[in-house]
Amino acid sequence: MSVVRHRRGSPGCYGAGAGARRRPTASGSRALSWAPVTAAPTPPLQADPEARRSLRARLRAGPIARAIARVDVRLYRVLREDAQSRRLEAPIRRFSSTGEHAALWLVLGAAGAVVDRRRRDRWLRAAGTVMFAYLLNTALKIVVRRKRPHLEQLPALIATPTSLSFPSAHASSSFAAARAYSSLMPGAPLYAVAAAMALSRVYLGVHYPSDIAAGALLGSAVGAAGRTR
Repeated sequence: MSVVRHRRGSPGCYGAGAGARRRPTASGSRALSWAPVTAAPTPPLQADPEARRSLRARLRAGPIARAIARVDVRLYRVLREDAQSRRLEAPIRRFSSTGEHAALWLVLGAAGAVVDRRRRDRWLRAAGTVMFAYLLNTALKIVVRRKRPHLEQLPALIATPTSLSFPSAHASSSFAAARAYSSLMPGAPLYAVAAAMALSRVYLGVHYPSDIAAGALLGSAVGAAGRTR
């Protein structure tokens, strides 16, 4: 229960607000007293019906699918709920946004082609591999049609272009880029950024961990096929 107090001169002061009322005093005049005003309770956030149906279908699909779904939810809650930090949320959101439509990795490939003219063809081929991984991932999403996670009290922290979740395009394009570009520049920082990009999607609540794992495997396979020497 909270008590609302108005500053002098505000619209709710001296009887204008719902919490103000007059009471008689010893001199016969009426003085102001303040009644507590209880704020209306905030309704709980409900899970998206389609996301709930998608998760229930996984839980009924068989023992292996059920085990994966349970691990998914458990790890999702760890990253989306237990590991949350207000100070990290905004920078992680900005970082994750750079991977939308594989933009970060395509820009890296284009920059490499401009700066490293001797290996320009190799940079462009590697960038084409990243684009292919992204398009293939998008096609698989349309076929699988798994809905993004949306659990009670855990809304997504970033907007997404679609409601489809499996596999993660951020993970596939990032690991395809790490694999394809690692023949042109040091691989360790590439894989570090790729892993951070993939995990950011679970942290922001828009992917299950299995979406990330599948995307990473897909991207690594495509990246290996397009890797130049």
